[in-house]
Amino acid sequence: AVMATENATVVTEKVLTMKLLVDTKAKRVLFAEAEKELIDFLFSLLALPVGAIIELITKKNMVGSMGNLYESVENISSTYVQPNLDKNSLLKPKVLLSAENIPLLPSSVGPAGAKYYRCSSNSSHNHVTNLVGTKCPSCGHQMSIEVSYVGCGTSNVASKEVGGYVKGVVTYMVTDELVVMPMSTISSITLLKKFNVGDVGSLEEKIVDFGLEEGLEVLKSALQSKTVLTEVFLGRKKKADVQ
Repeated sequence: AVMATENATVVTEKVLTMKLLVDTKAKRVLFAEAEKELIDFLFSLLALPVGAIIELITKKNMVGSMGNLYESVENISSTYVQPNLDKNSLLKPKVLLSAENIPLLPSSVGPAGAKYYRCSSNSSHNHVTNLVGTKCPSCGHQMSIEVSYVGCGTSNVASKEVGGYVKGVVTYMVTDELVVMPMSTISSITLLKKFNVGDVGSLEEKIVDFGLEEGLEVLKSALQSKTVLTEVFLGRKKKADVQ
């Protein structure tokens, strides 16, 4: 969102909301109710290259040894890197998303908008490249004529949906371990039975904000945990109580 002031224009972070159903006795989130935009963000995490994930949650916070690989690419001299390779293609890779307008994703990892080029000669060669100026393997001419990329999801019929991955016709359920499904009474009851919730009085609804900070915490937790929502939204309180 953009907010104008007398002296400057301030860009404010987009914040979504979702409703948690919390078991206060077990101190865990059973599931959340979320709208289309939040589900689009969660699904978009699957499209993130590993390099983009490390960039987002920082090397120090990266699980395992992937942060060390990332740092190795940062530190290696260009002397040892292939001349046609830009290290940023590994360190700051762009996300080739099939859908636009994914909320919360930082612009640094947004859709790449890649360009492709063919040979500049009049002859028709079946080669394309994403690096302008590359020599054509057939004739040696520079490949500098831009061509259009047609994705598999392209259609002549304009979609009524405004981008994203899911339709906004229903509310969605997100379980603690990030299982996503359309919200229904049956699925809610099934989940309550699964967790042996006998005392309905111990259940509490909680509305929480979901911005970039929460999104990155969910991403980090999802890589190592099966109780993501509990850790992100209830774990904070535990940490605050300790402090």
